[in-house]
Amino acid sequence: MFKTLDDLDPEQCVLVRLDLNSPVEDGEVQDNRRFDRHAETVRELAEAGHRVVLMAHQGRPGDDDFVSLEQHADILAGHIDRDVGFVADTYGDEAIAAIDALEAGGVLLLENTRMCDEELPEEDPEVKADTEFVRTLAEHVDAYVNDAYSAAHRSHASLVGFPLVLPAYAGRVMQTEYEANSSIATREFDGQVTMVVGGTKATDVIDVMNNLGDKVDQFLLGGIAGELFLRAAGNDVGFDLEGMDFFDDQWEANRETIESLLDERGDQIKLAVDLAYEDETDDRGEIAVANITEKDRAYLDVGSMTVDEYDPIIRDSEAVFVKGALGLFEDERFAVGTTGVLRAIAETDCFSVVGGGDTSRAIEMYGMDEDDFGHVSIAGGAYIRALTGAPLAGVEALKQD
Repeated sequence: MFKTLDDLDPEQCVLVRLDLNSPVEDGEVQDNRRFDRHAETVRELAEAGHRVVLMAHQGRPGDDDFVSLEQHADILAGHIDRDVGFVADTYGDEAIAAIDALEAGGVLLLENTRMCDEELPEEDPEVKADTEFVRTLAEHVDAYVNDAYSAAHRSHASLVGFPLVLPAYAGRVMQTEYEANSSIATREFDGQVTMVVGGTKATDVIDVMNNLGDKVDQFLLGGIAGELFLRAAGNDVGFDLEGMDFFDDQWEANRETIESLLDERGDQIKLAVDLAYEDETDDRGEIAVANITEKDRAYLDVGSMTVDEYDPIIRDSEAVFVKGALGLFEDERFAVGTTGVLRAIAETDCFSVVGGGDTSRAIEMYGMDEDDFGHVSIAGGAYIRALTGAPLAGVEALKQD
């Protein structure tokens, strides 16, 4: 296990990696729950009198959201209720001067790590530790804290290089995300364990089922992945309509595996009994899967009967994990499936973890309270890798002595 902030010596100059990657609309960085979550770590370090130097990324080179972190500093300052300095440099003379001038309790945000050529290539930690980026910053700080669990599946310099050259610790987000997201593999539950599985990628669903099949009693399926399982079960769904590219390629690549899973774990897998679509009046229409005779429309959610079937299974569970949405919940007409299972979880006294891409965003969108869930993850790819048993490079680097 890694060390945490509880193990950090006092009065340190601490280099902290956050994940503040956010939507950018018309050039304006949008506030989101990542700022609020990371604020706990930053505030704790600053209030303890550490000198806090922050690193984060935004977008990728060439993308519209690849922008400076100057706005991020202002947003974060509002969450920690203290000034956050910003320097438009990552490890050059300007950045070093700002770090060396930092006083106890001061907070400084460096420029976007992905503006450094040595940050992005996926390489071994030993290679990253030997970069000028890592070696230069390491000489001006005392310790490294990784709080960016949601980026921990990346072997980038700011995530895996510093633990090899500095005393390394997990921040509070890293600590809580790791404990919650690995709990399905590490904890013992006396009662039923249920996993709600949706989203767009069949490979994610397959990998989760293969890795957790012995830990999960019931898989409740939806989304595009769920439609592919329905197709494997002999239903006339899961085909791409003209102009679509969601199903056919995934079907060709995963058909045999999906059919094998249904054959081997059919008693664990619960499929949708009805699906929702946009009808001729632009309203929500629903049709029983058994009544579908040809794929002539796009299905955008599981139906109300499916929610009614999933609901008691969730309420009878000791633990419920959510990976991926059951429908296009961003459109209120097709949020019935996703919000239905989330509300059932919120009203049930069970251990719960909600994550996987933007799924957790539905909690805020539809007025639910995060406190009604055991843990709401801000991670996407890292959460999926945790569920599938794949190692996370950033976590493994922290575990090194």
